[in-house]
Amino acid sequence: MKKITIVAFLSATIWLMPSCDVLGDVAGAVISDNGGGTRSLTNQEVVSGLKEALTIGVRNAVDLTSVTDGFLGNSAIALPFPPSALQMRERAIQWGLEGQVNRIVETLNRAAEDASKEAAPIFVNAIRNMSIQDGFQILNGGNGAATTFLRNATTPELITAFSPKVQTSIEKVRLTEHWEPVMTRYNQAMLITGGQRVETDLNAYVTERAIDGVFVMVEREENKIRQDPAARVTDLLSRVFGSVNG
Repeated sequence: MKKITIVAFLSATIWLMPSCDVLGDVAGAVISDNGGGTRSLTNQEVVSGLKEALTIGVRNAVDLTSVTDGFLGNSAIALPFPPSALQMRERAIQWGLEGQVNRIVETLNRAAEDASKEAAPIFVNAIRNMSIQDGFQILNGGNGAATTFLRNATTPELITAFSPKVQTSIEKVRLTEHWEPVMTRYNQAMLITGGQRVETDLNAYVTERAIDGVFVMVEREENKIRQDPAARVTDLLSRVFGSVNG
């Protein structure tokens, strides 16, 4: 028998009857039926599978970003010299301080790598609280849908958690020891030339870029599970994502 997918039906049910009680009434609904006698997936199993996938994905992402060169060695998420201070960078290189510039970039990334360890428990808590409605929107949303859910659910908490950690990390990797002398010299030169001073908030810059970088990696892990059967490391993951992808 031709495989019948009723994800669209379930989505319509969510929109027309959004109450959790109503969704509970259809908890035995079939996600897919290939005619081979395989037991159908309930709504709860689908959401459990999504929670499992997300938990695996975020832990993998944090493991990848929170090690040495997790940011610096990954061109997709590496922190560049702060865009607000690019003129300072150019002037520093003219002064023969290219080594100092490179050291600033390295320590920016080391701070991000150290701070990203804070992400996992925040993500896991958001995943734990995922509703059935959230689950089906993620399942049907395609690539990046789970990451969008996590971004919406966790960004304020991540900023709150990352900011003090970033400050500690900045001190740990001695970023300001490399940044301050270059910024001070540049700003003194700007007093003479009338140019714009650099007043970059390194904590805010590293916090924002570190969070963005973690989300980039979470999305990669999410999409890997969606697209690659080999990445579905449990039977439940195989059944849930197989019901959508065929």
